[in-house]
Amino acid sequence: MISLIISFIVLILGYLTYGKLTEKVFGPDGRTTPANRINDGVDFVPMKTWKAFLVQLLNIAGTGPIFGALMGACFGPVVFLWIVLGSVLGGAVHDFMVGMISERHDGKSIAELSGIYMGNVAKWGMRLFSVLLLLLTGTVFVNSPAALIAQLTPESLNTTFWIIVILIYYVLATLLPIDKIIGRLYPIFGAVLIIMAVGIVAGVIAGGYTIPEISFHNLHPDGLPIWPYMFITVACGAISGFHATQSPMIAKCMTSEKEGRKIFYGAMISESVIALVWAAGGVAFYGATDVLNNAISSLGQSGVVYEISTGLLGTVGGILAVVGVVACPITSGDTAFRSARLILSEMTGLDQKPIKNRLLITIPLLGVGALLTQLDFSVLWRYFSWSNQTLAMISLWVATAYLVKTSKKAICSLITAIPAVFMSAVSLTYILIADEGFRLSARISYPIGILFAVTLLVLYFITFSRIVRKNRLLKDQ
Repeated sequence: MISLIISFIVLILGYLTYGKLTEKVFGPDGRTTPANRINDGVDFVPMKTWKAFLVQLLNIAGTGPIFGALMGACFGPVVFLWIVLGSVLGGAVHDFMVGMISERHDGKSIAELSGIYMGNVAKWGMRLFSVLLLLLTGTVFVNSPAALIAQLTPESLNTTFWIIVILIYYVLATLLPIDKIIGRLYPIFGAVLIIMAVGIVAGVIAGGYTIPEISFHNLHPDGLPIWPYMFITVACGAISGFHATQSPMIAKCMTSEKEGRKIFYGAMISESVIALVWAAGGVAFYGATDVLNNAISSLGQSGVVYEISTGLLGTVGGILAVVGVVACPITSGDTAFRSARLILSEMTGLDQKPIKNRLLITIPLLGVGALLTQLDFSVLWRYFSWSNQTLAMISLWVATAYLVKTSKKAICSLITAIPAVFMSAVSLTYILIADEGFRLSARISYPIGILFAVTLLVLYFITFSRIVRKNRLLKDQ
């Protein structure tokens, strides 16, 4: 229990200290934001800070910090370290920088920002990659809540029925102005999420369960190595490229740059709290990583969530907890498709104020999502996890390029360059070694992944030095 308490404290201190440093590096000012300057009544809609925070939290907190944390807990309490340090030093920095840079560019997507700071090839690559990730995300966040709801309803209302219901909701949430459904429902779902997280912790304490203390031992029963598997498995609870597609959405709604740390950095820290709760709850409830792993294999992630919830809180509390877990993926799935619509509108140039233009993009988009729901969930999740972390890597390099080119002290770009290098090694090593990748041995994959990261670091310092020299020459003139 002490490890969990310390982890919570470190997250809070991280927000107050490293979050403040991140904010200082970016340098928010009093300029008029796109929400106030553009305000089209559809996507650019001013929101109060507390509401923008809750919408951002629910946008990013899909099943990732729950399912991913439970699967990550199979490695043992070492997962606590990744959730805490990954969030403070990487994930929250990533979310804040992407959101704020987007706000400086009228709420443009991460794909468009890639084009501005890394060239047209990067822009088109990121456009395609982002839409693919969002389709995978939206599909994952259809299947998982549908399976959970089906466990709470009569047998006639099966998973397929709830998939159809959720897809209909997604059509409405993708089409309508952001303040009509998302802006009204998310604060309610936010309250449910908070109650759910508190309930799980209370259930662990009241039930006398033991939360193991942090150690560096790998306890995964299948022998999966911590590097790079754990860093891919636990994505949304520590660092997630999916967030780079969501932050620009709220960048269109924030009314002051100076509220950015609360909205973006704060939401990521809050999501990490959720991940910690479920990682600790999973290990404590099942007592051993092999038992947890067997439960995930036999019951599926949704079944494990249901079993933990009802086991810790009883029937009523369990239903409340499951409702909270259902809210997580649904409130990320709808904004995943909404983000995809916005990226496709940037690609096609279709003005999104007329509803007919929104329909032209939304209907085919949801149609593809419906087809993807027929694929095996476990396969979808693995590809989602890898593409998720790869997008995080690219987004961090975009933020680094922005800081190098615009910061008064280019050395400050290290705040994003260091996690970018780390995630570069993680992403390439994983796709080389994983079953869904090239299936190479660790002896080959590890050196290549490290060499790739070192090469990018060297290129960063070369580019950094050139820009610093150029700025000095301009200053001398």
